[in-house]
Amino acid sequence: MKKLVLTGAGGRLGSYLREPLSKMCDELVSTDWVEDIDTLYPGESYVKADLGSLEQMEAVLEDADMVVHFGAIGDEAAWDAILHSNIIGAYNVWEAAARKGLRRVVYASSIHAVGMYPKTQRIDTEVPHRPDTYYGLAKCFAEDLGSLYWDKKGMESVHLRILSAAQVNNPRSLGTWLSYDDLIHLVERAITTPITGFSIVYGVSNNDRATVDNHKASFLGYQPKDNAEQFSKAVLAEATPADPTDPGQMCQGGPFASVEIGFSGTASMNIVQDKKEI
Repeated sequence: MKKLVLTGAGGRLGSYLREPLSKMCDELVSTDWVEDIDTLYPGESYVKADLGSLEQMEAVLEDADMVVHFGAIGDEAAWDAILHSNIIGAYNVWEAAARKGLRRVVYASSIHAVGMYPKTQRIDTEVPHRPDTYYGLAKCFAEDLGSLYWDKKGMESVHLRILSAAQVNNPRSLGTWLSYDDLIHLVERAITTPITGFSIVYGVSNNDRATVDNHKASFLGYQPKDNAEQFSKAVLAEATPADPTDPGQMCQGGPFASVEIGFSGTASMNIVQDKKEI
């Protein structure tokens, strides 16, 4: 592959994707809205760009084969902020990709597009949307956008409904964990699968306690290796008793299901910011 573009390259997940993506192409263009991302990998360049600008997205995607779109506000936030980066930003990526003739968009969707389903219901990739926040609603928009651009323009997209790509330190994460190695494998399969059309796949490791079902996305060849059960004894020993009346504990979206719309869903999640350093 000649050129890949990675949005959100300055973020935690982007930091783990940059090196493997740089090895999959002649040129990796990493982009974000921070001033720089310090040391670059061989074949990688950095461009500061605003997802809210269609013109800037067109410039970044010039001559690219595919875009891996991880750029967005990664939490629940006020409507105007979500609208700019996560909704208008998604439109700009898809529209720029279509105008520049890209074959495929690989998109970091989220469990929060279906976050209000109960964890007692094992959900597959074809359940109707049921967002838990503005953030989840934006993921629904981007999934439907990908479907529209496939049907109308023939541009493929793979939507990775990521559950919890962070260290396992709470009971919910025993079922939702996506290890960084499995994240990389998932993105690689989304890029290299010959034909994807419009596809949805859950981004989750091979956890015994997973509550989502990927059998309808098996053609991607995603075979996660890691299992959060190795952490269960320590995590459960520290956990307080579960509250079955709390949507944050009963629903797929975790704390996002219980917060007021517009307020942070990650504030109570104790996410370790273990960003990869070169």
